This record gives sequence, C-alpha cells and structure tokens, in this order.
Amino acid sequence: MSNLMAPRARMGGGTKVWMAAILLAAVALVAWFGLVRESNRHQVPATAQVERRDIEVLVTATGRLQPRDYVDVGAQVSGQLKEFHVEVGDEVKAGDLLAEIDATLLQAQVESNQAQLRNQQAVLREREASHELARLNYQRQERLQTANLTSEELVETARAGMQQAAAQVDSIQAQIEQTQSTLRAAEANFNYTRIFAPMAGTVVTIDARRGQTLNASQTTPTILTIADLSEMTVQAQVSEADIGRLRIGMPVYFTTMGNRTQRWHGQLRLIEPTPVVENNVVLYNALFEVPNPDRRLMTQMTTQVFFVADAAEDVLAVPVAAVQRDPEGAYVETLKADNQRQQVRIEAGLSDRIHTEVQAGLEPGQRVILPTAGATGSAGRVPRG
Repeated sequence: MSNLMAPRARMGGGTKVWMAAILLAAVALVAWFGLVRESNRHQVPATAQVERRDIEVLVTATGRLQPRDYVDVGAQVSGQLKEFHVEVGDEVKAGDLLAEIDATLLQAQVESNQAQLRNQQAVLREREASHELARLNYQRQERLQTANLTSEELVETARAGMQQAAAQVDSIQAQIEQTQSTLRAAEANFNYTRIFAPMAGTVVTIDARRGQTLNASQTTPTILTIADLSEMTVQAQVSEADIGRLRIGMPVYFTTMGNRTQRWHGQLRLIEPTPVVENNVVLYNALFEVPNPDRRLMTQMTTQVFFVADAAEDVLAVPVAAVQRDPEGAYVETLKADNQRQQVRIEAGLSDRIHTEVQAGLEPGQRVILPTAGATGSAGRVPRG
C-alpha cells in the first residue's frame, strides 16, 4: 500500500512546482507592465514653442517671365537681306537702323515712275498749250460772229475744239495723279528696305540671317524682336480650383529656379477670361509686372508664384499639428514646467498649412505638445472654464 502511494506523492509535488512557476511569471508580467506604464508616464512628448511669426495664406502657381513691351520687327518688302547692323543683346533707340534689304529692283521701280511722271508732265504742258490755242480760236470766232464775218458752223467747231482740248488736259492730269500715287508707293517700298527700330529696347532674338531671301507677299517675315527689359510680366497659370480666390490688385511675389531665396513683389493686374486646357487641366493666366532695373530677370524664366490671399504679421503661432478640434472648438495640449499636460482652449486664426495663428489662449514661450502618429487624443475631455 505504501508502494502505491509513493508515485502519487511525487506527482503532487511536481504540480506545486508548476503552479509556483506560473504564479512567478504572472507576478513578473504585472511588474513589467507597471514599469512600462511608469516609463510612459514620465516620458517627455515632442513639443513646439509658441512664437511670433508672419503667416500668409497663399495660392501657388507656376509661371514664366516675358517682357511687358516688345515688338516683332518684320520686313514689308521682299528681297535679299543685305546687311545687319545689330546683334542679339544690343541696346537700340527708336529710329536706329537695324537691317537693310537689297533695294536694286525697288530703286529701279522708283526711277521708272519718276521718268513716267516727267513724261506725263511734259504732255500736260503740251495739252495745256493746245487748250489755250483752242480757247483763243473760239474767242476769235465769237468776235467774227458778232461782226457777221464767220459762219455759225465755224463757231461751233471752235467751241468743240476748245472743249476737246480741255478734256485732254483733264485726262493727262488724272494720269499724272495716278503716276504720283504709284511713285509714292514705290518710294515707300524703297524706304522699307531700310528697317528701323520702332521702339527703344534690347534686341532679344534675330530670326533671319544675312543673305536670306525674304518673301513678304503672303506673310510678314519676322527679322528680329526688340523688348524693353526694364519691366517684366509674369504669366502665371492658376488652376480653376484656385482662380476664384484671386482678386485684382492683390499682392503677389515669386522666386526663380536659379534663386529660391530672393523674392520679387508685384500686384495682380489681369486675369485672362479665356482658359488654357492642358491634358484636360483647365488653367487661367494671371498677369502682373515687376521692375527689372538690373536685368537679372530674363525672358522665359520659370517662376514659382505666390498670391497672398490673406496675411497676418507678427502674430502668435503654433504648428498646425498641435491644434486639435472637437465640437466646442479648437484646443492644444501644453506641457507645464513639471512635465504635466494641460489642455487649453484657443481662438485659431489664419493657417498656412504649416502654422496656425493663435488669437487668444496662449502666451509666447509656452510649449505645446505635438501628437504622435497613432496616439489617441483626449478630445471632449477639455476642462470647462
């Protein structure tokens, strides 16, 4: 009987050992959770300081630079481009000679018309003399008729001859006027072979080459472009979602690809009503000007444009991530000197998607807690009052 009880006694002792091990593991697990909770309780969260700064509500767009005033200088007559008197980058004044077209044929036309005009003027003098003779003959026949010394037939013949001579004078005068008009056109075409600057500015492009034959019979060929680079126009393309936020006269500034730190400022002058559709995206052109006295801005530069829809200067601000909201409004969590959290109601103002203006509720230097990703908030548990 004692031999049968021995194995049972050994089995009872093993069970107690296992139960003691499980109990010890449970105590260790509870202790570990307590340590983790205590560590989390004393851990300092990420914070940001309440500080003063400028906040701008912006509408962004991309754009390109172009001169506000420019002109494409073309040729009004056909011919071979004989000479260039300017190069790209040259500064010109209004009236300066830019280029010359071979004028041989046009000069010959002028000389031909001049010769024809001289011939017609000689014919006119002859016809005027004939008219004067016919007039005198008619007057003589009238006097003879008064003395009954000539017939009625001779008087009528003399009168008809005088009228015919007058008509010939009128005819040659009309021909002379027509030739004079043709001569003026030929002289104008001859003068067009010398191309002058229509405005002061800089030669920005030359589209033709010396020796090139220009054909102006169908379209006016462009020879070069002159632009006034002292003032530039920014043509910004604004999406249809943002165009309603723009208003004429609003402040705007831009930076260039080569200089992100410098800003050029202006005011919105024009919003073109007709959009440009690119890849099914509707874009509107918004234009404004900026001075360019040092010529640092150049044609076709790419710009990053910022339209200032609203702005606040030197105001208290906190990061956008620190501001939380519930049905009662906006609030932040502040961190006190003893690392204790406190929820504070604020009046939020403008936001530029990075910082939010704090109109009331905080003081400069306070630290606000930045919620971490996945952290559970305490919305709705803000102490009243």
